[in-house]
Amino acid sequence: MREYLLTLCVTAAITYLLTGPVRKFAIAAGAMPEIRARDVHREPTPRLGGIAMFGGLCAGLLVASHLTNLKSVFENSDEPRALLSGAALIWILGVLDDKWGVDALVKLGGQMIAAGVMVLQGLTILWIPIPGVGTVSLTPMQGTLLTVALVVITINAVNFVDGLDGLASGMVCIAAAAFFMYAYRMWFGYGIEAAAPATLFSVVLMGMCLGFLPHNMHPARIFMGDSGSMLIGLVMAAGAVSVTGQVDPDLLNQKAGGLREATHAMVPVYIPLLLPLTVIAVPVADLILAIVRRTWKGQSPFAADRGHLHHRLLEIGHSHSRAVLIMYFWSALIAFGAVAYSANNASMWIVLGIVLLSAVGLVLLLLPRFTPRAPRWAERMVPPRYRRVVRTVLAPAAGDAGGTTADGVPAEAPEPLPAGINGATAIGDRSRFVDRRKAGSHR
Repeated sequence: MREYLLTLCVTAAITYLLTGPVRKFAIAAGAMPEIRARDVHREPTPRLGGIAMFGGLCAGLLVASHLTNLKSVFENSDEPRALLSGAALIWILGVLDDKWGVDALVKLGGQMIAAGVMVLQGLTILWIPIPGVGTVSLTPMQGTLLTVALVVITINAVNFVDGLDGLASGMVCIAAAAFFMYAYRMWFGYGIEAAAPATLFSVVLMGMCLGFLPHNMHPARIFMGDSGSMLIGLVMAAGAVSVTGQVDPDLLNQKAGGLREATHAMVPVYIPLLLPLTVIAVPVADLILAIVRRTWKGQSPFAADRGHLHHRLLEIGHSHSRAVLIMYFWSALIAFGAVAYSANNASMWIVLGIVLLSAVGLVLLLLPRFTPRAPRWAERMVPPRYRRVVRTVLAPAAGDAGGTTADGVPAEAPEPLPAGINGATAIGDRSRFVDRRKAGSHR
């Protein structure tokens, strides 16, 4: 565990220290695209944060390869080298997209090529455990197709959810932490050496996200861009492929003490596509909803819009920070709930805890729909947005179209101020104005 902690700290430190110089380089290189209609930030922000994250990935793997216990992962398996090769390809593709822009189909082809490179070096799904059937061995073609599909789905799920400051890096960090707990339990709990690469990948992924988060929290000083979002998506997918298709269920059967116990232990990884659904369920759900929504409108599935889950949280009245925290909460609930259920699925307390926390999450989700008002005697002790606002307008005189003020000047109807995206609105719904100025500001 100490070597994992050291790898985590080195990866996070290198990523954090590289992000500042990368930001200056991105500004000098002009990697600051204009604000689009679907963006929620109000001024151009540099991208290319994936350069720092890739540096952290290389540093973490380099340090781990020289540690006493972790170096056996590099000696007994080619999976770390396969990960690094695929990550380099997807990172180069992301850098080109952040600077000059790359067509969606070209990016999809690049993602498939990166996944194919990992397959050629041994990071592929060899078999899948199916309840009631047992272990099903896959042909090389079947394993390749499943691996490529899993990698592409995970990359695009993370890429689609990267719409708010700190959202993608935080959600992936939470998923990586849950994934680490599961893989570490399989390695040290059951003594299965094949789970060691997935454990290492999860630690490095956590370090990449933790090192980048301080620069990316609202208001973000730099965005990870596609070079970062596709990179962390690929690392997450590599861990899923490793623990799903490389761990022999028959060996787990022997270690767990029986078929029933082994089946329960493999609950989150029955089918390869189920693993990313449990550890990053929110991004995958957002991906599916986006594809259905755009296809229904006759648009390309890769066409950008403002219909993602995080955009809808802003529309119903959540502030930027609160929307991010709500997404964090649901990601943690689903990811850690799946891990806890796989560890002890016979306990009703785990199920009750998940149900209770889900109810809490729904209350937080619908909080802006309520308009709290403090009693009059307590109005002086609460912020202005919780006070009752009383506006007095004189009754209109005969023949007048509108009311008049005390000075006899016709009173004009006050123009409604847009709620904007600057904070939670307890006095009204959030509007979808293109103009994102703060209320009362002038140009």
